[in-house]
Amino acid sequence: MKAVVMAGGEGTRLRPMTSSMPKPLLPVVNRPIMEHVLRLLKRHGLNETVVTVQFLASLVKNYFGDGEELGMELSYANEEKPLGTAGSVKNAEEALKDDAFLVISGDALTDFDLTELINFHKEKGALVTVCLTRVPNPLEFGITIVDEEGKVERFLEKPTWGQVFSDTVNTGIYVMEPEVFDYVDPDVPVDWSGDVFPQLMKEGKPVYGYIAEGYWEDVGTHESYVKAQADVLEGKVDVEIDGFEISPGVWVAEGAEVHPDAVLRGPLYIGDYAKVEAGAEIREHTVVGSNVVVKSGAFLHKAVVHDNVYVGQQSNLRGCVVGKNTDIMRAARIEDGAVIGDECLVGEESIIQGNVRVYPFKTIEAGAFVNTSVIWESRGQAHLFGARGVSGILNVEITPELAVRLAGAYATTLKKGSTVTTARDHSRGARALKRAVISALQASAIDVRDLENVPLPVARQQTARGSAGGIMIRTTPGVPDSVDIMFFDGRGADLSQGSQRKLDRVFARQEYRRAFPGEIGDLHFPASVFDSYTGSLLRNVDITGISEAGLKVVVDASNGSAGLVLPSLLGKLGVDSLTINPGLDESRPTETADARRSGLVRLGEIVASARAAFGVRFDPVGERLSLVDEKGRIIEDDRALLVMLDLVAAERRSGRVALPVTTTRIAEQVAAYHGTQVEWTTTSPDDLTRVGRDDSTIFGGDGKGAFIIPEFSSVFDGTAAFVRLIGLVARTQLTLSQIDARIPRAHVLKRDLATPWAVKGLVMRRVVEAAGDRFVDTTDGVRVVETDGRWVMVLPDPAEAVTHLWAEGPDDASAQALLDEWSAVVDSAGR
Repeated sequence: MKAVVMAGGEGTRLRPMTSSMPKPLLPVVNRPIMEHVLRLLKRHGLNETVVTVQFLASLVKNYFGDGEELGMELSYANEEKPLGTAGSVKNAEEALKDDAFLVISGDALTDFDLTELINFHKEKGALVTVCLTRVPNPLEFGITIVDEEGKVERFLEKPTWGQVFSDTVNTGIYVMEPEVFDYVDPDVPVDWSGDVFPQLMKEGKPVYGYIAEGYWEDVGTHESYVKAQADVLEGKVDVEIDGFEISPGVWVAEGAEVHPDAVLRGPLYIGDYAKVEAGAEIREHTVVGSNVVVKSGAFLHKAVVHDNVYVGQQSNLRGCVVGKNTDIMRAARIEDGAVIGDECLVGEESIIQGNVRVYPFKTIEAGAFVNTSVIWESRGQAHLFGARGVSGILNVEITPELAVRLAGAYATTLKKGSTVTTARDHSRGARALKRAVISALQASAIDVRDLENVPLPVARQQTARGSAGGIMIRTTPGVPDSVDIMFFDGRGADLSQGSQRKLDRVFARQEYRRAFPGEIGDLHFPASVFDSYTGSLLRNVDITGISEAGLKVVVDASNGSAGLVLPSLLGKLGVDSLTINPGLDESRPTETADARRSGLVRLGEIVASARAAFGVRFDPVGERLSLVDEKGRIIEDDRALLVMLDLVAAERRSGRVALPVTTTRIAEQVAAYHGTQVEWTTTSPDDLTRVGRDDSTIFGGDGKGAFIIPEFSSVFDGTAAFVRLIGLVARTQLTLSQIDARIPRAHVLKRDLATPWAVKGLVMRRVVEAAGDRFVDTTDGVRVVETDGRWVMVLPDPAEAVTHLWAEGPDDASAQALLDEWSAVVDSAGR
């Protein structure tokens, strides 16, 4: 006997899950419903099966193919238009006309004994046997009455409570003789229970009903979908579960990584190659799909998570369904009954209320409170670029596919035949993404100069030597799971705001240029990159007096690429140096703030015991540095900026220094004391480099360990700042602690407040209104200056749903009071 599986329905009640996936492919405990149905058919000897398809038919065909993997023979009958339950089977008549056949739905979960059903059909000599079952609530089903012999007496489709005369319902499973096709008109919509069965009964044909024992669930609503998962996990339905039961009710599939410190309370299921970190808690009736990542602190209870989903730290998922390829970011909360479609992004600390539907390909902004369904709105970020280029979690937000599209868009903004310099840090992720970037550039008629693993300043300098631009891929500072794709202009500086917008537009339109075969770009690997860099550095930065001073310094390379330049550089400087952590460590491409602090403490101990003049610690890509004085005390980054400013200004006695407006105003006092002036810039690095290119600029810095040494380069360069510092200390004969002691203490405090995108404009308007008659500086954001010189600055973040505040006063208490006052203004506007 052959079987017919009806798999053509749209499943409209299950949207948004079925917006981009046919209902039969919806997974129940990580296996499509229809696969459970096919395995049931196979258990009862029904190996030859015709599948009727219509909605998203190709997805069903591609998934199951010819059935070989299941040990079955599958063929397909495709409906050009919906033909109803009988019309779709009529469409497969050619394959079914020779013998009795069984009809079953591809989207109902059951373990009925089909062999008993078939035997009953044969014993009764029926033309049609309807498989029936008893349910507590028959409103959504067709009610069927049978007599003592099992003959059907009456059908009633979708009754009201006033029409309910039985709890015996039609399951949509039938055994039929081929003569039934005589009652089905071809190519028109026809239903079994609404059209064909009443006619058969009217003519007195043998139509029987078989009341089956066992499990049956019509997965037609979100509630029944979630219930089906729980029932499988509870063992209420006899289906196969892929994986190993590592403890009662806890199923883990092949290749899954579950940390011993994760909390698992079954029954639950974790799919193949999923990863559950320490501190995550997964509770009963949760299904975690294949390749899902559950980060530390996440909590899942009665949640159904489809494949390739990222569940961020401290996120909370209860009784919800999350579609495939979706990213749930840190501390997001999804409540009971909510459904998130495929390929969505749920931002940090956002809340999605119960029963909300978020349709596929939508972005919920960070901090958003969503209490209505998101169907048409995108709610996406306006721009790709953040403070560090294009940033995101590796293989979640930043994938090789995205890297290819970004590189293609960047190439499209350049002329054919241009050269782009590429580089990376020493992480494996950056290496893999760079290869994708290089391929995309070459395929867009761009020649590539690949520097491989070099410090970021070297990548910038080499880009400025004849390239139209550059791309550097590095691990996000302090975030080991994330990467930054940084784009440079022809000077090696970060792209200007205008160039970023141009790249944004090309990327959004997906209008990528493609090269003809003869135009594919070349790939070169420049030689002697480090010698070229150090030679240029020593020619342009003043190193007089260093060799005579007999300085001793301790240099911490942080196991990063900065260590690649130091050997040749330190030897040529003529200083007594001790280098620590020089080797590359692929497993640690960046450091957390705590690890960096510990490294600085250790550096201070070595400096003090070695009686060195000072110590420096580079970040892993050599862009920034931190200082330790001769006593081994850490000089905080904001103080290090003032120390460097004092040294440079004291030696030059004229010119300008470029500083962001968030810097303490003590910098003005230091600069003015030595006859120099401050050029205030925005917080954007490209604005600092713009001022750094001016001939009158003698120094720049951002207060976070990054310095500009204009005589060598207009971009941040930790190595150049180190060389400049050695020369200054050698010539002044002052220690860093002496210089630090003569600079007044600053009291600048910072706070970040979550602010939905929709109210950012309102927040800034309220801030200006609240400023009243006070002086307002709009260099970047809004800086309000009090009459006594205290100031507060309010700046909306360009890439995240956050507003930044800085405040400075004569002491911490005064700055704190100012910060509290203006935080209240921002909060009131955001409510």
